[in-house]
Amino acid sequence: MAKRRPYPSDLSDARWVLIEPVLAAWRFKRRGSALDFGRPPGHDLRDIMDAILYVDRTGVQWRCLPHDFPPWNTVYGYFAKWADEGVFVQPGGLLRQLLREKEGRNGEPSACVIDAQSVKTSTSVPASSQGIDAGKKIVGRKRSIVTDTPGLLLAVLVTAAGVQDSVACTTLLGQVAADHPRVRKVWVDGGYRQHLVEHAAVLGIDMEITARKPGARGFTPIPKRWAVERTYGWLMLHRRLARDCETLPTRSEAMIHLAMTGLMARRLTSENTISWRDPKNTTEHPITG
Repeated sequence: MAKRRPYPSDLSDARWVLIEPVLAAWRFKRRGSALDFGRPPGHDLRDIMDAILYVDRTGVQWRCLPHDFPPWNTVYGYFAKWADEGVFVQPGGLLRQLLREKEGRNGEPSACVIDAQSVKTSTSVPASSQGIDAGKKIVGRKRSIVTDTPGLLLAVLVTAAGVQDSVACTTLLGQVAADHPRVRKVWVDGGYRQHLVEHAAVLGIDMEITARKPGARGFTPIPKRWAVERTYGWLMLHRRLARDCETLPTRSEAMIHLAMTGLMARRLTSENTISWRDPKNTTEHPITG
């Protein structure tokens, strides 16, 4: 069968080298179990990953995957397994550490920023996992993320839009304290309750609530917090994330981890990140192999 022509969302050889070990280890572990009954794998992991990245980047439905990818139900089956088993989280942690070290920083962050974003949902999302954000007048889900000061993802939690920011923040603070014990400072906006400061202090983290200057109009970057706002901008370059289309919140979290993994891999290999806004000025490193 002839090699298909690459799509802009495909992994280059350099980026695949960064991600392959995690997926290869997952397959090796699975092959060691009795689940596969000794059958050889039918599809290349790189083709599967390219298909998932295509969905994340373009926003198409799984059933609308181009026919030169593996069958859509096979691709979705891999995505579901990897999402449920936390496979998408693993390369993100490794790439973040490598990228921070490349920029002359310590591999583990000492400070972070937390913010939330409410998004509308598609018709495939069960009503039981949705809610209403009264402040923003949005019916859907809420994405709460934690980033380091350069804006790289540390943790994400997807909930119904009606869940208070403080509730999600409590969960995320516990996760950050457990996974990143070096963190001692966190910035949040005025939407988070004052009692969280005490909760953060118990975890050994100094929480600072930042707010816009009185009388400020229009868009005004807020010190420290602008980093997480920029991260949301990066995520919106992935059309699958413009609206929450995933049936389960954990699958939504996987799509966010996947988007950030792709972004960090590009930065590590010095390849340009695709922008759908001006494709004429976008260059992509050639994909070989």
